[in-house]
Amino acid sequence: MTTTVARRRFLQGSLAIAVVGFDRGRESWASGPGSANVVAIPQLDGQLLMNPAVLAAAADDYGHIVHRTPLAVLVPGSMKDIVKLVTFARLHGIQVAAARGVGESHSTAGQAQVAAGVVIDMSALATIHEINGNDALVDAGVRWIDLLEATLPRGKSPPTLTDYIELSVGGTLSVGGVGGQAFRHGLQVDNILELQVVTGSGALVTCSPWQNPLLWNAVRAGLGQFGIIVRARVRLVPVKPRVRVYSATYTDLAALTADQELLIEDGRFDYVEGSASADGSGGWIYALEAASYFNPGSPPNNTAKLAGLRFDPGTSATVDQSYFDFANRLAPTIAFLEQIGVWQLPHPWLNLFLPGPEAPAFMQAVLDATTLDDTGQGPIVFYPFKRALLGAPFARVPDTPHVFIFSLLRTAIPATPEHVTDLIAQNRQIYEEARAIGGKRYPIDSVPMSPADWEAQIHPLFPQFSLAKLLFDPLHVLTPGQKIFT
Repeated sequence: MTTTVARRRFLQGSLAIAVVGFDRGRESWASGPGSANVVAIPQLDGQLLMNPAVLAAAADDYGHIVHRTPLAVLVPGSMKDIVKLVTFARLHGIQVAAARGVGESHSTAGQAQVAAGVVIDMSALATIHEINGNDALVDAGVRWIDLLEATLPRGKSPPTLTDYIELSVGGTLSVGGVGGQAFRHGLQVDNILELQVVTGSGALVTCSPWQNPLLWNAVRAGLGQFGIIVRARVRLVPVKPRVRVYSATYTDLAALTADQELLIEDGRFDYVEGSASADGSGGWIYALEAASYFNPGSPPNNTAKLAGLRFDPGTSATVDQSYFDFANRLAPTIAFLEQIGVWQLPHPWLNLFLPGPEAPAFMQAVLDATTLDDTGQGPIVFYPFKRALLGAPFARVPDTPHVFIFSLLRTAIPATPEHVTDLIAQNRQIYEEARAIGGKRYPIDSVPMSPADWEAQIHPLFPQFSLAKLLFDPLHVLTPGQKIFT
């Protein structure tokens, strides 16, 4: 069962310039035999490309802020290609990063880019190999939307989905994967049964809680530092075909966050999120979004679902839709943003994990100092989940029973370098304030970080993180874009 990848067809088209070797003297790739310094690359099932358009695409991501141009892009034809490339790169001191599709990483600060190295276009590996009763075996380049379309006819779904489901399995597992079902099921990395990984030493290794557990614990939410995820066995759960989405507005943020914490504890909903939007007078109005899955003919009881909640009177509403339409609900908005050009603007996002007790006051203080111009009318999202359900050691969150994710999903309007720089400076200041109360980053966002900042982010596990780097990528071949190690 395969997914058609139009991008791969483009990369392998007539305009592609294929690499044939590495020039050791110039430390660059070569498209012809050249001098005696050129070492032939291993025989590949796919292609290693170096034409300018492909390299330019690989020097971009969703942030459109950082641009690091690689020397080549690998379009793998198999997992073996990645093994061969990493082994070759390790031998010749070349750095490697993996991205879902060239230029399509949903990171916003160059995390999946590499200067003067090789980017792997993981969208070329997008096969769904198995769908079983309780799990699916998929390549890392498979998008969550593709997996969902394949499993829903069987009444199954991955337990936790990100709000934007066109992200890749390997990409979100490398950072954690957060969604409105996390309070019930944990992060996406908590719903994986097994992984196949190419380590920085060029070894293809299968890992799970029982097989190679050191690598298993390192690579989940490991920011690409220890291995490239090439295949995953994803847990599946039964889902009902219909969804009732409940919404209501609040003028009091503390009341909304208290209701959110109530809802994740009593479990009356299957999905809980929240957001802030401009109220038209310079302030913010807050919204609850919650969802309940149901079978046709057995809808949820609205009175029971909304009992005890403190939303503003007369503001509640419901919408019924299919499970797939709910999971893919951002598609029309994203299509519109692409059409009007907003999707292509810089996105200096800020994504924070906040300790539950301090989160309401912290978010209120940030929003009080934030204007609509500071967001570019980008969404502001926040919701809690349970710390106890998180099992990946390097998915760093505060050590409190409830953790809130707080996301300022900014768009830089105007898209000037000065404005982008100002927004990133704001992100850095807010991050420092969050860190002072025990907060952590969700590291897909745009916050400048030094190695010392990373040590604080990963504290108290940075010694274990560094040891895993030594064990699985001792020559620092993989994913330099996070800039964790110098």
